[in-house]
Amino acid sequence: MTLYDWPKASAFGRVVPKNKIYEHAGASTTLKDLFVREVDQIVWAQKLAPETINLPASKSVGEIQVFRITQREPNLNLDALRAIDRAIPFPLLFELVHDAKVKLTAAYKRPNEIDSSKWVLGDYFEAQWLAEDTPRMSLPVALNMGALYERLLSPLVEQQAARLLPHPASGFAEDPQSPFNAEGSEEPFSLEVRIARAEAIKSKTRDIERIKSRLAREKQFNKRVAINAELRVAKRELERLVSTDQE
Repeated sequence: MTLYDWPKASAFGRVVPKNKIYEHAGASTTLKDLFVREVDQIVWAQKLAPETINLPASKSVGEIQVFRITQREPNLNLDALRAIDRAIPFPLLFELVHDAKVKLTAAYKRPNEIDSSKWVLGDYFEAQWLAEDTPRMSLPVALNMGALYERLLSPLVEQQAARLLPHPASGFAEDPQSPFNAEGSEEPFSLEVRIARAEAIKSKTRDIERIKSRLAREKQFNKRVAINAELRVAKRELERLVSTDQE
């Protein structure tokens, strides 16, 4: 996964007090405790906007904000990121930092079709940890802010889905700048289609792991036979999800 060399003009660099997040997100005591326990510092690092990166806004994306979160622990509960996403009315990208490593994380965020003042937030997609001194690459080429947002999210979506699979599958791009079109297809998949596909793969992979756990615990032969049959069905469904024939 790639780290991006954010344009200098987009630098914002403001430390965000946790209590500001609490106020805007309506944080419960449990959520506040989570922030105290797991989050060291929140920095509003970059503001990707028409005036800072010279790209016009699109209908759904006016700006993209980059938040840099320094973690106290190796793992961060995603409820912390959801709280920040709820507090900030723009699409967000997160750079999570811990122990001299960094990874990019984001959820697809779009305006509510009924009430554009509200936002719909999907599942989070996470890259792998990289060393802080990993060389960064320039932002992908895009015609507007909406296209840039898709180009930034697409590698996260595709590569997280690919990591869930037991072996590489066709349809998952290695190149973070590729348009992610299916083999033989003239048009790239929309971001929504790729996200739906990745979420379905994630859900089915979890189903398979739960079935395997049940199989490992079961001692009765006839029940093991039934669970094995259920496992085969689930594996076939996963294969259909990643098959290019279904695309």
